[in-house]
Amino acid sequence: MQAHTHQRDRLVRALAGYANRLAAWRSEPERGDVPGWVLITIMTAGLVAALWLVAEPLLSDLFVSSVSGVSGP
Repeated sequence: MQAHTHQRDRLVRALAGYANRLAAWRSEPERGDVPGWVLITIMTAGLVAALWLVAEPLLSDLFVSSVSGVSGP
């Protein structure tokens, strides 16, 4: 009989701890929209990659012409 009481007490303490953590989590200020930030990050990376594909040849030509203009023939 004492074993059941001990198990019940452990369960009650565990549930009380969980309830306290849940209450503390809910009382925190809003932590932001994580899926939204992930989407923004992925879209930004995609835009940078797309712009890089278009701009890379132009930037390479610009760099080569600039360096050759400075160092001479």
